[in-house]
Amino acid sequence: MSRKLISSGSEFEEKIGYSRAVVQGNMVFLSGTTGFDYGTMTISADMATQTEQCLLNIESALEKAGARLTDIVRVLYIVPDASLFEQSWPILKKYLGEVKPAATMISANLYDERMLIEIEVTAMLES
Repeated sequence: MSRKLISSGSEFEEKIGYSRAVVQGNMVFLSGTTGFDYGTMTISADMATQTEQCLLNIESALEKAGARLTDIVRVLYIVPDASLFEQSWPILKKYLGEVKPAATMISANLYDERMLIEIEVTAMLES
């Protein structure tokens, strides 16, 4: 079974030694993805804007894997301040409202205090 590694070009991937996504068989495993714009390595201070950028970053990685947002079967949301999570709901519904993947939200500190949300997904490619 072949294994495909996908990079977003984020400096963190090279510094730490991980892939944005790994395709193994018909599964796509995406690393936790934040709201950084990887082209400029900037991040908004707004939860909704960060959430949207997370999903755009995820969508880009999924495309490289031959998948789409509609292939997501599992999602994990990590937020340092659970009271802000509701601000992300309209964006999450916009991108995943029809997909309705299994989901969990946990509250935990993130590496950079500017990060308000990190999203990890698992997708399944159609056979």
